Amino acid sequence: MASLYDPLFRHVFARMDPEAAHEQAFRAIRLGGRAVRPLARVPESPRTVMGVRFPHAFGLAAGFDKNAKAVPGLLALGFGHVEIGTVTARAQPGNPRPRLVRLVEDRAVVNRMGFNNDGAAAVAARLHRLRRTRAGRDAVIGVNIGKTKAVPAEQAVADYVESARLLVPYASYLVVNVSSPNTPGLRDLQATAQLAPILTAVREVTEANHGGRVPLVVKIAPDLADADIDAVADLALALGLDGISATNTTIARPDTLRTPRGEVEAAGAGGLSGPILVTRASEVLTRLRARVGERLALIGVGGVTTPEDVRARLDAGADLVQGYTGFIYEGPAWPARLARAAG
Repeated sequence: MASLYDPLFRHVFARMDPEAAHEQAFRAIRLGGRAVRPLARVPESPRTVMGVRFPHAFGLAAGFDKNAKAVPGLLALGFGHVEIGTVTARAQPGNPRPRLVRLVEDRAVVNRMGFNNDGAAAVAARLHRLRRTRAGRDAVIGVNIGKTKAVPAEQAVADYVESARLLVPYASYLVVNVSSPNTPGLRDLQATAQLAPILTAVREVTEANHGGRVPLVVKIAPDLADADIDAVADLALALGLDGISATNTTIARPDTLRTPRGEVEAAGAGGLSGPILVTRASEVLTRLRARVGERLALIGVGGVTTPEDVRARLDAGADLVQGYTGFIYEGPAWPARLARAAG
């Protein structure tokens, strides 16, 4: 499938608007999921992380399936878990198009989607229906929540709590996203003074869930200074969180990009993802593991493209590994290929 996909990408998808191409691929995966059977053979290598049994360590990062519409199809391709979202308390359209740009020479993407999603109530209803099906009952589904753009920073706690209240009953684990660069002021919430009240309030929701306590994770940016990474790690330990996801996309535009500088500048603002993130995301993961020891689970995200990347992230201390941008460039055989490396 990989050999067939490469010319398909170069001659068809690469010539399409990136968001339109994503929507077409998404529809195909969603339809494929209706078969409710594996489309790729992946030997299970179960591991228990945060009290949750994962079939293997490799999963899909948030951003691809924002509204929980294609979970069975994505699992059928070989992902061991799917993190849906980012979901906000209120439905919102996201930023104006174009808001997704490929940097093909770097196998990278710049996105400024802006948390476009159907809102927590609609996504919760969809997850409720999914959990009642055979395909959805045992699926490992992470739920990633963020702040509604229209909500002022001083109301962020209530906004996150509303999303958590609606979605926690259907989540295998919950992720508080304070690290996307595409919602104004969101990254400011990574400062521990702003972050602590959010995590404290959301943790209360996860612990009060009628179906049992749901693990809580915070997702951070690669652009944090080392001292701030340490501060978030210490806060997560102090509050009794279950894990940290490292890392989100970057606002940096490194000189090591192969794409001509003019094209990079023309791509505009947004979060950069792809192999260019490998070094920094790995540094953050290594620092976190040294800081927290075995007291927290760590999810390694950012620049994961090859089987070697998966193994390296696990060797660096990740309990789980996620990818997304590689899926765009490598096609439907990619999840199973990387899942085998996670065994």
